[in-house]
Amino acid sequence: MPLFVELLLYTFDGVVKRNIMKAMILAAGFGTRLKPLTKYRPKALMPVGNRPLLDRNIEYLRSAGVSAIIINAHYLAEHILQHISDSRRFGLPIEVRVEQDILGTGGGIRNVSDFWDDDPFIVINSDILTDIDLKSAYKAHLSSGELVTMVLHTKEPFNKILIDSRGSIQDIAKKNLPGRFAFTGIHIISPTFLEYIPHDNRLHNIVDFYRMLIASGKTVHGYLSHGHKWHDIGTVPSYLATNQDVLNRTPFLLDNNCQVHEKAQLSDWAVIGEHCRIHEGALVERSVLWERVTVHKGARVIDSVVTSCKEVTGDIIGGVL
Repeated sequence: MPLFVELLLYTFDGVVKRNIMKAMILAAGFGTRLKPLTKYRPKALMPVGNRPLLDRNIEYLRSAGVSAIIINAHYLAEHILQHISDSRRFGLPIEVRVEQDILGTGGGIRNVSDFWDDDPFIVINSDILTDIDLKSAYKAHLSSGELVTMVLHTKEPFNKILIDSRGSIQDIAKKNLPGRFAFTGIHIISPTFLEYIPHDNRLHNIVDFYRMLIASGKTVHGYLSHGHKWHDIGTVPSYLATNQDVLNRTPFLLDNNCQVHEKAQLSDWAVIGEHCRIHEGALVERSVLWERVTVHKGARVIDSVVTSCKEVTGDIIGGVL
């Protein structure tokens, strides 16, 4: 039986309603900025601290009270389908909707319109990792009475969004500007907004429709978050930084069945996937090893990512294998 979590939330008129909160994880993208890491694995399934990023975001949504999730997929969709094939292990129902042609953020959300009910829903990018207070953001959206809430924060160099003192978004620029805020990749959307997006199976960027809404005199609400962690895992350096952060001051994380020779060295910090072998005289420093990697005698891996099942026979410094 699917597990549904019922929440009691106050609407903007003070009436208590019973709500089943739904969410979407946007995971159809090609992960172009992360190549070659995404050559054989979609970015949503890349390990962060030896756990797929998708699993971390599912748990994040579930902990906020989300009770049903849909994931869109396109690039390497079969990997996501296989990973979610038994959603019972996540403790809530999860559906994967495969896009034959990639539809973008707007088209992807419109494509799953049959999944939503009458309540506002959450949309989150699959390539971010955060602890933003989603419950507070959702309540703020209900209180605003607006069609859309964009969750914002301050984050150079992404500060493109201008808001007024009431939290209404005035402008969404295409470049970083002073005095503005950054979009976190989290939106809260009331289903009525979907009427603004054509259901034509074409690629659409959701932000273009937000700009159209603002230009027409309507309001897009901005919820400003403070004091949280947030990572955009869009590049190899940011991927490494995110892995370091999830260690939470524990320098080394070794998954199951790893073998590290007593004369090998782990330095500064390192994340080592399951069934890895690190031989005598080898060094792994500020790096991430995916599963079944072998680092041979005397080889050094520094500031690098080594993907699944690779054999490291020489030095890799600041690179990807």
